[in-house]
Amino acid sequence: MIVDDEPPARARLRKLLAGEEGVELLGECENGADAIAAIERDAPDLVFLDIQMPGMDGFHILEALDVARLPAIVFVSAFDEYALHAFDVHAVDYLLKPVGRERFRTALTRARERLALGEASAPDARLLALVAELRAARARHERLAVRHEGRVQFVKVGDVDWVEAAANYVRLHARGGVYVLRESMKSMEARLPTDSFLRIHRSTIVNFDRVREIQPWFHGEYIALLSDGTKLVVGHAYAGRLRELIG
Repeated sequence: MIVDDEPPARARLRKLLAGEEGVELLGECENGADAIAAIERDAPDLVFLDIQMPGMDGFHILEALDVARLPAIVFVSAFDEYALHAFDVHAVDYLLKPVGRERFRTALTRARERLALGEASAPDARLLALVAELRAARARHERLAVRHEGRVQFVKVGDVDWVEAAANYVRLHARGGVYVLRESMKSMEARLPTDSFLRIHRSTIVNFDRVREIQPWFHGEYIALLSDGTKLVVGHAYAGRLRELIG
């Protein structure tokens, strides 16, 4: 699959792929939202992924995908700094625009070799490491890509009031809306800035800026009353950190 917002760049890759045996082009996407939907629907073995695209760039797309089903990735970029960054953090390979035939064949050969070893059936360790590094580096990033009513939308981290666990997902409660994100509570906790978000229960993370009042409850637990009237239980195991914050 080809993901690039520039028609000439897609045409170039399409032409290069047409000369290769054993390759089927499943589709092309010109924006991040379409790319995420197409990758999840069609499950390609390999994606040529443009790094710089308006709105949602290649790294945002990678972060939004299910890490257990990541395809092999070859990043494509017109800028050395972006391509080298992707390579340094263990991406499969990278191509610089305009893409040359020999360099393209080298990248494709490397991808074929990895797929032949059966790595397509398991998460790519290098890509998982890349996702982990991106998430750690963007712990304070301003937006989260979420699914809402069949679309990918962005929610500002500062707009999140609280987060609750929901099986293999989490629900973000943000400014009166509820958004579902495929994350564990542990990984969600790691993504959110620790100076404003606090784990108060095994199934709850709260934006401490939204807490209006703390009320004693039973057996060493508390109730956190939010500015919108929401009441959240503060578990006994998490009360110590809360006491530290409120002095």
